[in-house]
Amino acid sequence: MTGFFVGARSLFFWTLSVLHFFPGTTLLVFLATLFNPRRHDRVLRFFIRNVVRCTGARLEVRRAPGFDPERTSFFVCNHVNIFDPMVIYSAIPQFVRGLELESHFRVPVYGWLMERFGNVPVPVTRSSATMRLLKERCREALDDEISLIVFPEGTRTRDGRVGPFRPGVFRMAREFGVPIVPMSIVGSFELKRKTSWMLRPAKIVVHLHDTIEMEGMTIEDEKALRDRVHEIVSGPVDGVSDASRTRAPEPRA
Repeated sequence: MTGFFVGARSLFFWTLSVLHFFPGTTLLVFLATLFNPRRHDRVLRFFIRNVVRCTGARLEVRRAPGFDPERTSFFVCNHVNIFDPMVIYSAIPQFVRGLELESHFRVPVYGWLMERFGNVPVPVTRSSATMRLLKERCREALDDEISLIVFPEGTRTRDGRVGPFRPGVFRMAREFGVPIVPMSIVGSFELKRKTSWMLRPAKIVVHLHDTIEMEGMTIEDEKALRDRVHEIVSGPVDGVSDASRTRAPEPRA
C-alpha cells in the first residue's frame, strides 16, 4: 500500500471510530447514572464490539478446551495498543474489568465513568502501603465476582513482541487462590503500533488459553508460574511479530 492510501484509509476509520465512540459514550454515561453497570453489560459489549469494527479490523476468538468461562479469574494479557481493552472486552464471555492507573480516574468524565464501571485504580507511586491498597481493591472486586484484566508488561510493546512480566498479579493470584487465564492478542500490532497513528488492515485473533488453578501453589512457585504464563501468552504472538518486523518500514502520511 502507498503512504497516501494508508493515510487516507486510517483517517476514514479514525473518523468512523470517533463518530461512533462519543455518542455511544454519552449513552453509557446516562445509563451509568441510573443503573448498576451489570444491568447494561450487553449494551456496553455491543458498543465496544462496534468500536473494534470501526477500526476496520476483523476479530476472531479462540478458546482452549481447558478455558473455564464461569470462573472469576485474572486475565493476563499482552499489551499492544489503545484498542486492547476493547478487543479484550469483546472476547471475554463474562463480567470483567481492568486495572488502570489511578491518575486516569482524575480525567473529567472518563475518570468518573471508569470508577462507575468498577475499574480498579493502580497507584502511580510504588510502596508497601500502595501495594497493600491495590491488593485490597483487587480482592474487593474479585469477591464481587468481577474478573480482572492485567497487562503485566506495564507498557505497550514497541516491536510487537511480549516483554517481561512484572510479578504482582502472580503474587496476588497465589495469595487469593484466584485462577489465571493467559490471554494472547495476535494481529493488533499489524492494526496499530504505539509509534504510529496509522490503522492498517488486520485480523485480530484473541487466544483464551487454559485456566491455571492456584491450588497447591507456593511462594517458591511464583517465578516458575510467571515464566510459564509468559511462555503461553507469547507463543502465538512472537512468531507473527518476528515475521511482521521483516516488512518494509510503515509509511507515514
